[in-house]
Amino acid sequence: MALVSMKDMMIKGKKEGYAIGQFNINNLEFTQAILMAAEEEKSPVILGVSEGAARYMGGFTTVVHMVKGLMHDYKITVPVAIHLDHGSSFDKCKEAIDAGFTSVMIDASHHPLEENISITSQVVEYAHAHGVSVEAELGTVGGQEDDIIAEGVIYADPKECAELVSRTDIDCLAPALGSVHGPYKGEPNLGFAEMEEISKLSDLPLVLHGGTGIPVKDVQRSISLGTAKINVNTENQIAATKAIRDFFNGDAEEYDPRKYLTPARDAIKKTVQGKMRDFGSSGKA
Repeated sequence: MALVSMKDMMIKGKKEGYAIGQFNINNLEFTQAILMAAEEEKSPVILGVSEGAARYMGGFTTVVHMVKGLMHDYKITVPVAIHLDHGSSFDKCKEAIDAGFTSVMIDASHHPLEENISITSQVVEYAHAHGVSVEAELGTVGGQEDDIIAEGVIYADPKECAELVSRTDIDCLAPALGSVHGPYKGEPNLGFAEMEEISKLSDLPLVLHGGTGIPVKDVQRSISLGTAKINVNTENQIAATKAIRDFFNGDAEEYDPRKYLTPARDAIKKTVQGKMRDFGSSGKA
């Protein structure tokens, strides 16, 4: 199957009451693990790529060719979207689209509302002309995502969300409602009342960033309130790193990267499969 936009999979997820996981890829092994998990679970999947991860792997074009090559060699049959996570500018979103990304996020949430709307509209116009879906954000998700560091959490304003949606024609909305990037310090405190209001006002699939560490009951409640995309990265990174540490604790003399990266890949795959089951996307491809 060819790469697809994430628009249709999110609309279907919202309608049928499940969410699609966005699992960030950081190298070959992450990509292998996530694609294998999706195929075994028969789940649609979104491969998230931050600008920093793209630089690390060589660039947007390298990432697209790697994903396409694995999809061909693994005979992937489930819907796969490749999505720019937290695109910092119109130019970066355009660069990703031109390289073959099928979805982009423009994160202009740190700008005043009017500027956010202006930048987002420019991205939507270019993306939709190329059959590419667009995600936008309002409010501040706490924690750190690559080069983006946010102190504290600023909840998205429901009325501003409705205005952004009506004036930009985005495909999904990521309102900041208490989640954070990276590990949580204490229990997550999601704004479900605001989530419900935003979902009703915007009538679009919602996106939950910082999916690592959110209890399953909160995940399921978020899905019931219109969340159709949940982002996970930290949990996979922690699982992979633990597997590598455990390997070297048992064999400190090994030097073949295939030997210690295989258990890391297996750990990512297992984590992703668990998330797909939690999100309800298994068997929905």
